[in-house]
Amino acid sequence: MNELKTAIIDIGSNTIRLVMYQYDKEEGLREIGNIKTVARLRTYLQPSGEMSEEGIQVLTETLLTFKAMLDDFEVTDVKAAATAAIRQATNRAEIITLMKERTGIQVELLTEEEEAYYGFVAVAHSIGTKSAVTIDIGGGSTEITLFKNKELQTSHSFPFGTVSLKQRFVKGDIINGSEKKELIAFIKEQFQSLPWIQDIGLPIIAIGGSARNVAQIHQQKHAYPIASVHGYEMTKENLEELSIFLGNLSFNELKQLDGLSADRADIIVPALEVFSVLMEVVGGESFQITKNGLREGLIIQRILQTDESAFDKYNVFEGNARRLARQYGRTEDEVDYLMNLTDQLYRECCHLGYSQYNQKDLELLTRASKVFNIGEYIELSSASQHTFYLIANQSIDGLNHKERVKLALLASYKNKDYYQRFAAPFTEWMSREEYRKIRDFGALLKFVYALNVSKRKIVHAIEIQTEEDYVQLSIYVKNNAAAEKYQANRHKKHLERALKIPIKINFIEEGLNNNDN
Repeated sequence: MNELKTAIIDIGSNTIRLVMYQYDKEEGLREIGNIKTVARLRTYLQPSGEMSEEGIQVLTETLLTFKAMLDDFEVTDVKAAATAAIRQATNRAEIITLMKERTGIQVELLTEEEEAYYGFVAVAHSIGTKSAVTIDIGGGSTEITLFKNKELQTSHSFPFGTVSLKQRFVKGDIINGSEKKELIAFIKEQFQSLPWIQDIGLPIIAIGGSARNVAQIHQQKHAYPIASVHGYEMTKENLEELSIFLGNLSFNELKQLDGLSADRADIIVPALEVFSVLMEVVGGESFQITKNGLREGLIIQRILQTDESAFDKYNVFEGNARRLARQYGRTEDEVDYLMNLTDQLYRECCHLGYSQYNQKDLELLTRASKVFNIGEYIELSSASQHTFYLIANQSIDGLNHKERVKLALLASYKNKDYYQRFAAPFTEWMSREEYRKIRDFGALLKFVYALNVSKRKIVHAIEIQTEEDYVQLSIYVKNNAAAEKYQANRHKKHLERALKIPIKINFIEEGLNNNDN
C-alpha cells in the first residue's frame, strides 16, 4: 500500500470522534481532520439494558453530520467502530441495523479483546517503552493490557469507565470525600482481581482523553516549557498532588481550568483516581501518556496487513526520524551519509581518548544527525531556532520529553551562546555532565554537517592523529571540496573547544596531496 485516504469513526461511551487520515509510504501516517462530539451514549442505557430511542437519535444525527464532513473531504474509505456503550446495549443488533439504514454507515462492534488489542498496537508503535501495563479508560469500559518486549502478553476489559463510575458513585456534579473512598475501594478490588499486574513494577501507559487531560492540567499548573502530551511522564506523587489540587476546586472552577476540557469537568477526578490506584497495584513508578489509541491502532493494523514494513514497533523513533527529515527536505541518502560521518568522527575521537565510547551516546548522536539543522528548510539564517522549536515542540513517536529536548539541543547546535539560551528552561532535566556532553556532541555534529555543506557527499573518510600539541584531522574527499574546506575551517573552533586541543585540518583529494591547514 503506497497511498491511502481513510477515516475512522470511534463510537465511544463518552465521545464519538471522526478522524481522517492520509497515509503515504514515504511520508507516513498523518491526520487531515479530527472532529469530536460529546454524546455520552452510556447515559442512554436504560435499566432494561436497552439504549433509548433518544440515544439512538443522538448517534444517528452525529453519524449524519460526520458523513457530510467525509463528503467534503472526499473520503470514501470509512471504518466505524463501536465500543462499550453499544456493546453493553441489549438492542445492539437493532442499533447497528438502524445506523446502516439511516446513515449508510456500517458500524462494526468491537469485542472487549479487540478493543484492548488495538490500543496495544497503537502504544507499541508510538512509544519507545519496551514493557508496560496500558490502561485505556473510556466512558463505559476500561481496558488493561500487559506487554513485554513489545509483545502482548494478556489483556482484560472491565465494564466500567468514567461515565459509568460517575453515575454509580457520584450524586452531584463532582465527587465528595466519602464517595471518593467508595470509588477507590471498588477500583482497587477490581484491579486486584488481575494477578498478572500485581506488583510487577512496570510503567503505566495511559490512553484516551482523560489521560491527556490529566497531563495537560499538570503541564499548565507547572508552566511546562514545551508543547504536546505524547511521551509525557508523571510520577505517583504527581498524580496525588493533582488529586488534592482538583479536589479543592468547585465544578465551575473545574470547567474553567486550563488544560481540562469542560465536558470532562465532572469525570476527571474519578479518572485520576483510577490511574492512581492502578499505579499502586502495579507498583509502577512512571505514568506515561500517549496521544494514540484505538483509532490509531485500527489504521496501523490495516496498513500493516498490506505492508509489513510500514511500521516497526521495535525501532519506533528511527522510522519517524527519517520521515521527519524527509518532511523538511532531507533525502534518505543524505540521512545515511550524515549518520556514517558522525559514526566515523565519534569513533575516531573515542579511539584517541577524547571521548569515552558509550553505545547510548553514539545512538543519541546518530539520531540527532538525521535531523540536524532541519530548520534550514524554513529559513537558512535562523535554522538553529527553527530546528530547536520543530523538534522540541512536536510529538515524536518513540521519544519521551527529556529525550526529545536532548535531541532538539543537539540537532540545533550553532554555538555556545545559542545552546545556553535553548537549554536554559531545561537545566534541571540534566546533570552538569549531561549538559556539557550534549554541548560537545552538538559541536561534533555541527562540524560533520559542515563536511557536506554542498550536499554532494564528497567526504568518504575521516582520520585523527594526535601530534605533540595539536590534533591532525585528515579528511579524504572524492572531488573538489572548496565549500567543505571553507565551512570546516570556519567551524573547527567549536570542535576544538569540545576536544580541548587545537586542530589542523588536512583535506586529501583522491590521487592528490592537497594540504589545507
